[in-house]
Amino acid sequence: MTNANIIIPEANKVEIIDKPVPVPKPGEVLVRLVRSTVSSGTERANYVGEVNVNILTNDGVARWPRQGGYSSSGVVEAVGEGVKSLKIGDRVAMSWTVHSQHVVVPEENAYLLPDNVSFEAGALAHIATFPMAAVRKCGVELGESAIVMGQGVLGQLAVMLLKCAGAAPVFAADPVPEKRERALKLGADVALDPLAPDFAETLKSMTPNPDSAIFKGEQSRGVKVAIEVTGKGAALDSVLDAMAFMGRVALLGCTRSSNFTIDYYHKVHGRGVTLIGAHTWARPAHESYPGHFTHRDDATAFLWLLSLGRISLDGFVDEVHPVSDAPVVYARLGAGGVFPVVQFDWTDSGNV
Repeated sequence: MTNANIIIPEANKVEIIDKPVPVPKPGEVLVRLVRSTVSSGTERANYVGEVNVNILTNDGVARWPRQGGYSSSGVVEAVGEGVKSLKIGDRVAMSWTVHSQHVVVPEENAYLLPDNVSFEAGALAHIATFPMAAVRKCGVELGESAIVMGQGVLGQLAVMLLKCAGAAPVFAADPVPEKRERALKLGADVALDPLAPDFAETLKSMTPNPDSAIFKGEQSRGVKVAIEVTGKGAALDSVLDAMAFMGRVALLGCTRSSNFTIDYYHKVHGRGVTLIGAHTWARPAHESYPGHFTHRDDATAFLWLLSLGRISLDGFVDEVHPVSDAPVVYARLGAGGVFPVVQFDWTDSGNV
């Protein structure tokens, strides 16, 4: 194959299809992929045929074929007219790509990899911008308590970023014991089961805050910041019970089903809790400002954190698969349950 592509032609089916190698237009670069990361939530929704998968085109219509793989890394093979920041042979991380041996992206969506950052880590940079935006929007202060609801790939990265930002203590919540154990290894101070009947009270007991002028005693306790990554109404409902007065909750997980009810009067309104829309598209397109960075600026910042050793992704990826394994990988993803952090290795995709 000259340009293998992982395609979802219909629900619950994956094919590897050869396509012509694209040609970069002015302002674009052609990149040969080395690694691409599976974003399990979005790609499962695409694989099983969910309709509500795109925040920008929520028209209730299922369209095919579909193709995932928006966070990747590789080597520049050609540059279009006017490209100034990159040249042939450069190692890059990229945003908004697809699972394809060769991709063309706008120059602004390709970020030069520091020499000491691997392709494996670089292929996580775009996904890392999602929780990074949520952390920024919450305005986390040094020493503030924070919790991450859900420990998939976004939740794991959120734990690491909160710790890097100075949150303390950092809590992680997930019903799967193995995920809670992993969260502790990634830097969480405490990992809890959100399904435990005393979940909210346990959090409150571990987060004493200074008494406010309005609420005294036990009502002054609670978590200051929450990053909700599951997209499930039950998770949002339970973490609201544990929030401090005037706390902030970032809605990072894609809540594709609206079939849930929240007691907003008592849990949000009466306590002054702020709910923050943190979908990754809810950010400036061209110019960053405090609390709101562009994709490019967040991705570049994450690569700096990796290069300077503030965050380490050594051992973060659980499995690396050849492209030929794509049908098996997606079948496991579609079956539900615990899914590891997975990347595709494109270095031998020509032999698919």
